[in-house]
Amino acid sequence: MDVYGLRVVNFAQKYRILLQQYTKEFKYNIKLATPVILGMLGHTVVQLVDNIMVGQLGTAELAAVSLGNSFMFIAMSLGIGFSTAITPLVAEADGENNFEAGKSAFKHGLFLCTVLGILLCVTVFIAKPIMYAMDQPPEVVDLAMPYLNLVAISLVPLIIFQAFKQFSDGLSLTRYPMYATIAANVVNVLLNYMFIFGKFGMPELGIVGAAIGTLASRAIMVVYLWYVLSKHYKARDYVLNIKLFSLSKKMMNKLLSLGFPSALQMFFEVAIFTSAIWLSGILGKNPQAANQIALNLSSMTFMVAMGFGVVAMIRVGNQKGLKRFIELRRITLSIFLLSTILAVVFALIFVVFHEALPKLYLDYDNELEAVDNYQVATIAAKLLLIAAVFQISDTIQVVALGALRGMQDVKIPTLITFIAYWLIGFPISYYLSMHTAYESSGIWIGLLAGLTASGVLLYIRFHLLSRRMIVMNATEIKTK
Repeated sequence: MDVYGLRVVNFAQKYRILLQQYTKEFKYNIKLATPVILGMLGHTVVQLVDNIMVGQLGTAELAAVSLGNSFMFIAMSLGIGFSTAITPLVAEADGENNFEAGKSAFKHGLFLCTVLGILLCVTVFIAKPIMYAMDQPPEVVDLAMPYLNLVAISLVPLIIFQAFKQFSDGLSLTRYPMYATIAANVVNVLLNYMFIFGKFGMPELGIVGAAIGTLASRAIMVVYLWYVLSKHYKARDYVLNIKLFSLSKKMMNKLLSLGFPSALQMFFEVAIFTSAIWLSGILGKNPQAANQIALNLSSMTFMVAMGFGVVAMIRVGNQKGLKRFIELRRITLSIFLLSTILAVVFALIFVVFHEALPKLYLDYDNELEAVDNYQVATIAAKLLLIAAVFQISDTIQVVALGALRGMQDVKIPTLITFIAYWLIGFPISYYLSMHTAYESSGIWIGLLAGLTASGVLLYIRFHLLSRRMIVMNATEIKTK
């Protein structure tokens, strides 16, 4: 073999060895991520079923659910954002085998989430009249109002559930929130069917019936997860005998310092997608319904990325507690690699089936809605082509955020997301949708731009911070 051939072989061997450093983590990452993904997919699948059921009522009803949920998404983002502070603190305490620190983080997080859930519920009720001033179709607003009443109440059990979920994730007990979600979702689908269409002797309530299912399922989730965790040997002592009002100012400040920037970050992200709903509403009920379809479908694949984001947060938190910073970086890069491969697969699925998927949501047997259904399906198909591309950007940014939260780095990432979404993404969405012929497609091009900017900047932040941790730790060891 000539010298050139030997070089090629040596390069291939080195590349294979390097790649194995990352691929050997795939099995455990998938094992840890799968329950998280299935749990979150459960929520999204239920939304899918809800939307399919509501879509049978008409495009106005589908648009109303979209508008009502836009308010809920903003409120949920703040509550869920705060709750994410629990996971890295519990994961770090678990890595250090420090029970007292872990229980303190959970107890204070549960208190904050309970208070926040109540406050967000009240805020949504107060903010409802804003819908009439948002230049949305009047028939859509009228339908959305009673739906929002019940869904707003469901915020309280949902945010409390998030506290238990984030705690459970921090202990690497990712299966149990999944079980709770599956149980609740079964109830949700059944109640939706009964109350939306008036089956099994129940009144026919339309989209209000969907809200009843949502409220009941979220209450069940909390009760179920608490019960399961109270029986588990690793979690039992954490969730029993909680002195909820015996609070430490130091831990409260720590949670707030992590939770508030995380809540802002999630708010910025959710708000940009909410703005897409509102901009679609300005274009009309059919663009709004199409946006809801594309958003629902892309949310399903996004849950996979979110699952790996949670895995990154857990594993980085553990390695930080152990002060194994080289391993922290290697494991995170492994998660980046695996999640990006999956994102490319989902992107290809969206491209291949972009015309077929929107038709799942629409009743083509309804002759009165035939024209509207055709328009909605056509718009949604174009949006899915754009969504296919931003699957990859979205995956990179959500995994990077998870890793940075595990490192307890939240302030700079929050600034990055603000710049990416609101100084880059939203202006593009607004201009292209309101002032060009792109309309709905323009909204999603702006989303793509914002997510891409966020993904690139957050990855750079992780790269620099992880390298700095490795160097500082090496220096600290040498000086001892």
